Amino acid sequence: MDLRYGMNPQQRPATAEPLDAARPPVRVLHGQPSYINMLDALGAWQLVREAAGALGRPAAASFKHLSPAGAALAGPPDATMTATYGLGPSPVGALTSAYVRARDSDPKSSYGDFVALSEPVDDELASLLRRLVCDGIIAPGYEPGTVATLAAKKRGAFVILEADPAHRPPPWEIREVYGMRFTQPRDDTELSRRSLADVRVGSIPDFALDDLLLGLIVVRHTQSNSVAYVRDGMTLGVGAGQQSRVDCTRLAGAKTDTWWLRRHPRLQALPADGARTPQERITEQIRYLDSDDTDPDAPAARSAAGPSPAAAPLTAADRAQWLRRLDQVSLASDGALPFPDNVDHARRHGVRYLAEPGGSVRDQEILAACRDQGITLVHTGLRLFRH
Repeated sequence: MDLRYGMNPQQRPATAEPLDAARPPVRVLHGQPSYINMLDALGAWQLVREAAGALGRPAAASFKHLSPAGAALAGPPDATMTATYGLGPSPVGALTSAYVRARDSDPKSSYGDFVALSEPVDDELASLLRRLVCDGIIAPGYEPGTVATLAAKKRGAFVILEADPAHRPPPWEIREVYGMRFTQPRDDTELSRRSLADVRVGSIPDFALDDLLLGLIVVRHTQSNSVAYVRDGMTLGVGAGQQSRVDCTRLAGAKTDTWWLRRHPRLQALPADGARTPQERITEQIRYLDSDDTDPDAPAARSAAGPSPAAAPLTAADRAQWLRRLDQVSLASDGALPFPDNVDHARRHGVRYLAEPGGSVRDQEILAACRDQGITLVHTGLRLFRH
């Protein structure tokens, strides 16, 4: 197929061709994808397909620049999600809930995302997506009328792809870079609860097993180094593409803190404005959290929030007190933790369960740090790098 352009607009012409023309893994139903659109779509589809298969619930992902901004299984949206996305008082369907939970992990990064669903798109989700800023979508099917609804987005430029759920990729992967051809077997190791059987410290309840399994699937489809914080079947923060693993842990932890601070009662009390789009509500929340009395933009942020006492900025003490309430978070790492500082940072963001390959020369230090911090540690024996 002809692509809109390559990685950058100046890289034209660009194409993407299936290895089996008679049975392509995806079909373009509408729009003209770019090179990065296709990479995002294929990566996101593999994530949601694997997550739904491993955990038995519909899955969704919000992808940006070859990594998930967020991923989640179907489950009830909380009050913050319901208000932010204007879901109303009635329960929403499984697919809508999965995507809202995925996008709300890091809604700032999800602006202009590529959407991936493990199940056919229904009218409820299509109607929600009409109100959100997205570049495209991939799913295994579309209910009648939903393609027409989505095709109207972005002045008709919205990309709609249909994945073939029966497609099986070839056993070998080939990449060409600067005149060199690289070949390797595809990593088709199954991730399941059996991958989490080697518990080195503590014990794991069933809900944490599921969260760690989702976390492993997420980091498998995230650019390395990567870690994912997960709770209740959804990512709270994903750290991707950092050269230092502890930087990934800190970055994802900061995103997790933002997710939790958006649930602070003072933000819930901000005046609602039905005319604002979901992204405008999110921008207001982030500006509010970013502002303090020393911030020159703080008066404007509080003014935009309205003359409510709730608009007073959160103090450092307010933040610390609220963040201490975050608990029962799981963390998955695509590589071995090289130093115990990763464990110390993880605990500051509510982590109680941690899965990593093991095999570091400092394994005993990691074990001791987990024991000291009250964190259950699982060794998977699997490195899940993606480059």
